Amino acid sequence: MNKVSIIGFGRFGAMLHSLLSKGFEVDVFDKNSIDNSDVNEVSLEDAFKNETIFIAVPIRDFENLVKDISKKISSGKTVIDVCSVKVFPKKVMLDNLSNETDIIATHPLFGPDSLKDSGSVMTMESVRNTFGRYDFWKNYFESQNILIEEISAEEHDMMAARSQGLTHFVGRVIDDFGTNQTRIDTEGYKALHKLVNQTCNDTWELFEDIQNFNPYTEKMISELNESFRKN
Repeated sequence: MNKVSIIGFGRFGAMLHSLLSKGFEVDVFDKNSIDNSDVNEVSLEDAFKNETIFIAVPIRDFENLVKDISKKISSGKTVIDVCSVKVFPKKVMLDNLSNETDIIATHPLFGPDSLKDSGSVMTMESVRNTFGRYDFWKNYFESQNILIEEISAEEHDMMAARSQGLTHFVGRVIDDFGTNQTRIDTEGYKALHKLVNQTCNDTWELFEDIQNFNPYTEKMISELNESFRKN
């Protein structure tokens, strides 16, 4: 395998391109024109020619895209999603992709602002592995100093509702409230600024999708509101 495809070239798709380019030739399709001479932009049809296809579109666009491409992908391919929630995209792929298409569900727990040289974490689940490529991709990401956590989509979303969902929710609330830096900022206050900067660099679209497409987020927000009322 020497070529892979990415569908979607937003902030995360661009970072994924950099990560994959260390080991492969990468073809990229995006619905918008890509203004980057270092990217090999191809048609959607040509993106399907490669053995492994990464889908890096916004969560809200994921289902329509998968339904559209399900009839166009030939047998023997492996589709890998990188959505920040997992139950929803896993169900979409199982419901729409044929049994001749393998599925790997991943969530890189880093982005353009948080990818580190070592110690970054990615969750992976082998949803369908007829062609035996799961271990290949696990080994590749581990070779890039990424720690792989193998967990189910359900377990991921239950944990992420409190970790990722809570982090983004609090970051957005604090940003709306407003925090002005002063000359006497404590370390805790500086940490709040860091939280706001990190979460608000991501799009509002991603924030909404994390809240709306994780089935466990509503319970988390309800429990958080209860805690506010107690204090």
